[in-house]
Parts: sequence; structure tokens; C-alpha cells
Amino acid sequence: MSEIHYTDEKNVQILLALLKAYGIRLAVVSPGTTNITFVASMQYDSWFKLYSAADERSAAYIACGLAAETGEPVILSCTGATASRNYLPGLTEAYYRKLPVLAVTSSQPVAGVGHLIPQVIDRSSVPNDAVTKSILLPLVNTDNDIWNCEIKCNEALLVLKRHGGGPVHINLETSYSRNFSVVELPAVRKIDRITCSDDFPELPEGRIAVFVGVHKKWRDSDIEAVDAFCQSNNAVVFCDHTSGYKGKYRVLNSVVFGQMYYHSEAADIDILIHIGEISGDYYTAELNPKQVWRISPDGEIRDTFRQLRYVFEMPEAEFFRHYMKNDRTGDDSYLTLCRSEHQMVHDNIPELPFSNIWIAGQISSRLPDNSVLHLGILNTLRSWNLFEIPLSVSSSCNVGGFGIDGDISSLIGASLADRSRICFGVFGDLAFFYDMNVLGNRHVGNNVRILLINNGRGTEFRNYCHMGSMFGEDADAFIAAAGHYGNQSPALVRHYAEDLGFEYLSASSKEEFKAVSPMFLRPGLTDKPIFLEVFTSSAEESDALQKVLSCVVPDEVRKKMQISSVAHKILGRHYDTVHSVYNRLKPGRK
Repeated sequence: MSEIHYTDEKNVQILLALLKAYGIRLAVVSPGTTNITFVASMQYDSWFKLYSAADERSAAYIACGLAAETGEPVILSCTGATASRNYLPGLTEAYYRKLPVLAVTSSQPVAGVGHLIPQVIDRSSVPNDAVTKSILLPLVNTDNDIWNCEIKCNEALLVLKRHGGGPVHINLETSYSRNFSVVELPAVRKIDRITCSDDFPELPEGRIAVFVGVHKKWRDSDIEAVDAFCQSNNAVVFCDHTSGYKGKYRVLNSVVFGQMYYHSEAADIDILIHIGEISGDYYTAELNPKQVWRISPDGEIRDTFRQLRYVFEMPEAEFFRHYMKNDRTGDDSYLTLCRSEHQMVHDNIPELPFSNIWIAGQISSRLPDNSVLHLGILNTLRSWNLFEIPLSVSSSCNVGGFGIDGDISSLIGASLADRSRICFGVFGDLAFFYDMNVLGNRHVGNNVRILLINNGRGTEFRNYCHMGSMFGEDADAFIAAAGHYGNQSPALVRHYAEDLGFEYLSASSKEEFKAVSPMFLRPGLTDKPIFLEVFTSSAEESDALQKVLSCVVPDEVRKKMQISSVAHKILGRHYDTVHSVYNRLKPGRK
């Protein structure tokens, strides 16, 4: 028999590597075939200390006694069929005593559940008082599977001692591989959870940035804590219009990070501090930091950037105050870099077609002080994230569920909170017609102002960079849902808005928009709510997006583009083949 090491099943390898990283070594194993890859891999690794128990019910209680006496987590391993059912009494004991018992139940691929396959049972439902968390570790085939397996393992192992501890269940798929030739376990990423009572890790040297997703209203003291942290660590805060942060170190760099041909030096980050929830700023969210520290009172694993190292389960201000240096240098060179790049990109934005982006560029800075701005998802939020708004204006977008079904209703809800504040809403036509019924609500006040960008379809699906664009005009039929709701009728929305008591305005060109926008933006309350309908085309919307995201082209890139253009004219239909060869021969490519 050849020398035995670890199984080649990658999900098992990842679990074993993280068990060792977390210092978990004690195991009570029961006989079987389905768990051979897991058990044998532990058996031939001297790190693990194994005990045998043929009766799974007894094994679970042995694990309870061992965990209670040592204070260490204890692994359980069993095969398929009903073996795992016999763990339930012992796991119930562990649950009510908060004992860190890790039940690893090996399984054939769960796709076989319900198909009359021998020894395959459904383990997806676990009694509420048997374990604190239950996960599935499927077989690993892709890089995305590796990431998923690694994250799930971290989540499970962290729960063993979280909030006093308790039992955890891992259902581990196997392919019954007989290959045990893997000599070393893979490098894995261990994630640590830090609470206020724990020792805090040292903040490494290097470039530091804070990334804020959608965020609750900020208190002045919280903004002060962030600003003090940034001042003492030469850091910046990357925001979009859902973040709500209006401190000194605010950077709205979507237009920079979204450039197709220009790589921002500011995007090279050593430590990214991640706060808030979901972000609709896809360009800034594509930052590639070396390491991410997540701060949230919920303490949950949110690996948005796939580089998560620590989760700080605490209020954000506690974190920022801890890492605020007493000897604040006042070095703001990173902030200066970000702002200079932002200005450089904006200085290069060409004249844009009549579009959501052009409109945002025209009026974003002209919103009345202390007003409220609600934005529709995707095209509208992206367009407005390219331009700054006054610091006194609060902004919001329904990025939580990321649907078009309640954007206007959310605006109306916000308008009810303070009738003296003007509440602006900017929405595409599909979002508007989806939620238009709320405008008939009798509580709609004169502080509401709606800007409808009506291009007659879901223009997102016709943008040059969207996969829907590959179908050309055929995308309109079903993908972009064109032609509904009056098909850009100049009368439909006018009658609806006016009959509901709105002052109605419209524009179909830049000149018309410039003429009516002062009325839409007038400060102070008006006698009626205001509705401004703007008619654009999906072609110009796409053209505007392409132009604004390619407005900075470095010289070396421009030369390559010129060469490609000439080659395309000469080689015609053979260009794609030659171009692929050319790409492989570029410097830095193998």
C-alpha cells in the first residue's frame, strides 16, 4: 500500500486545515465508509487525537464529557444513513450546557436526497435546540466553491465559542475518493472575531481606507470618531450616496474606480475597514484590498471583498476610538491623492448625450440645502454616484433588497417624517410605473418632487456593458421590457400627475431641461408637489455611460487601441484570432 497522507477531497482538506488553525484537535469517531476520507486524514496526522466509539449516541455523550472537562471543542464524526440521528440526545445536552461539540456528519452528495438511494437521508433540518448552527460543505470543484467552503467553515468554527458557545453541525459531502496522496493541507484564511473584551490585533502599517455601505443615520460623535481615526492613520472614507457619511475624509470616487482604461493608485489598499451594509456602488465595491476588517455590532461574517481577516463585534465608534493614535500626525496625503484623481477624471469628462448621467451632472450640486434625495437602483444610483451632492443633503436608495418595487413609496415615507424638508426622488420608468399607485395616497405632501427618467424600457439591459446588449434591439421584447406603460407617451404621466394634484413639467432635450430645472429645484415649499418627466433614449443612456467611464485613457493604452483599430481595418474577420495571439505576447503575459 502506498504511503497515506490526506485525502484529495478539497472540502475535507479545507475543514482539516481550519480545524488546525483554530486549535481543534480532539475527536470521537464512529465507524463507517462515508466518513473514511475525513477520519483517515485525521488518523494519519499526529496533530489530531482520536477516540473510537462504535455507538454514535454514546460518542456524542463522550464528546460532551470531554468538552466539559477540557474546555476544548471536540469533533464528532459519523457515516451516512441514520448514524447522525443518534447524535441528537448528546447534542441536545451540549446545547443546553453550551458545550463546544462539532458534529461532522459525512454524506453522499445531497442531490441524491429523496431519490431512493441507499443510506442517503435528509439532514437539512435540525431541531432548534440541538445545535446553534448547521452548514453543508459540498464537494469542491471551482475557485468559488473553495471560497464558499472556507467561509462556511470559518462561520461554523467561530460559533463553537460565540456567546458562551454551543454545538455545531457540519454535513460533509464525500465522493469516496481513494486518493490519500496529498502531503500538505492547503493554505487557508482563518477569520477571527473580536469583541470589546478581547485583545485587539495591531493595526498594520500601510495604506488604510474605510468603505461604507448603506448606513443608518450617523451621530455626530460617530463621525468625529471616524474623522479622528482617519486623521491619525492617513486614511480616507470611500462612500456613495447611500453611506450617509459627510465627514472631512469623505471620498466619492466611483467615477475614478469605474474607469475602463485607467487604474487608480488610490485603489491599492493594504487594510480596508468595512462598515455598513450592502452597497450599490459597484465600481468602488470592486476594490481589491490585501486584507479586510469588518466592524459591525452583529458580528456576522460578511466577506464582500473575499479578503476578510477580522470581524469586530462592537459599535463602530468603539473600534475607531481604539485605533486612534494619540500623536496625530495630520498627514492627509492619501486624501489629497484621492481628491486629485477625482478632479482629474472630472476635468476629462466630455460633453455627454442627454441622459440620466448628464442630468445628474447638471443638477446634483444644485439641490436645495437640507433637502432629501431618494434614488432608484442601478442606472439612477450609478449615474448620481458619479457626482457629489451638497453636504447638507441626505440621500438614500433601496439597496437592501435591491428591487424596483418600492422606491417611490420609500420616498413618500421619508417625506412624511418632516413636512418642511423638500424630498426629491429620481427614478427610471419601470420603477416608477411599478410603484406609481402610492402617489394616490392622500398623505402625499407639497414637499415631494419626482424626476422621472422615461426611456421606455429597462435601459440597464441595453447598456453597452450589460450582457443584455448582446441581443441588440431584440432585448427590448422581453429582457428590457420595452413598450409598456404608454411607450413614452407624452400625455399618460402628465394626466396622472396633474389629476393627483402635482405641478407637471417635462423635457425632451438639454435645452428644455435647462429651462424647466430651475422650477424643479426652486428652494422652499411650493403650493403643489412637483413632477418632472424627462424623455431620453436607451442608446444615448448607454453612450453617456461609455463616455464617462472611458474619459481617462493613458498614453500607453491609447497607442494599443490605435494599433488594434488599424489591425482591425487591415485584417477584417481574421482580427479576433490575431488579436488573441497579440494579447498573449504582451509584456507580463506568459
